[in-house]
Amino acid sequence: MRLIIKKNYEDCSVWAANYVAYCIKSFRPTPNKPFILGLCTGSTPLGMYAELIKMYKQGKISFANVVTFNMDEYIGLGPKDTQSYYYFMHENFFNHIDIPQKNIHLLNGLTKNYAKECQDYEDAIKSYGQINLFIGGVGSDGHIAFNEPGSSLTSRTRVKTLTSETIDANSRFFDYDISKVPTSVLTVGIGTIMDAQEVMILANGDKKARAIHHAVEGSINHMWPISILQMHQHSTIVCDEPATNELKADTVRYFKDIEKKLRPET
Repeated sequence: MRLIIKKNYEDCSVWAANYVAYCIKSFRPTPNKPFILGLCTGSTPLGMYAELIKMYKQGKISFANVVTFNMDEYIGLGPKDTQSYYYFMHENFFNHIDIPQKNIHLLNGLTKNYAKECQDYEDAIKSYGQINLFIGGVGSDGHIAFNEPGSSLTSRTRVKTLTSETIDANSRFFDYDISKVPTSVLTVGIGTIMDAQEVMILANGDKKARAIHHAVEGSINHMWPISILQMHQHSTIVCDEPATNELKADTVRYFKDIEKKLRPET
């Protein structure tokens, strides 16, 4: 596992965006060999998306040969709903870059056949081989995508009921009215995420400190889904200083020290 510790949210966003651009350009994607990028929603990746849009407008990166798969979608919300993740992704990222619409994959929250939608999504990912880089956030309870505590560490794309803590956290997107927050979602599984060639998790703020502690220093435990990253060959957590508040001082020093010895572009 690699732990990138930056001073603040802005520095985390810049580092993450630069790393995404580095991965895409190093891959040298073509129409017949696209780069497969897994994406997430929420407030955490917004800074990264803004930086990537800036890079695109400056001519530093193209998404013409990038295929994306998002992590999740609320059940009951369609593309035109302003709180759907379809709407979120287009408003905050896709509408501002050169990615072809046919290259964008999102789960359908209005489907009537959940099992088929989830299996079709898994099959679509497999049709490309694997996701090259899967980017996600983490909840204060350690959930990744919407794989809540207690989720199987080998789970696949499926329907998931949200915990009260997650519903409460997401109420900020629904005018802080909990009654408006959907209680179930379609989400990729932990096994789906772990199949990716590389996984990068973004975290900021002291509310994420306990989750980062369990991810880095804790045991692998289905009650802290993020801890499974310890078993991934190429996992990276990008976090700010407050998110390290529950890590041991020696742990923070170790990760900061080894990053000083790595090349700037990585």
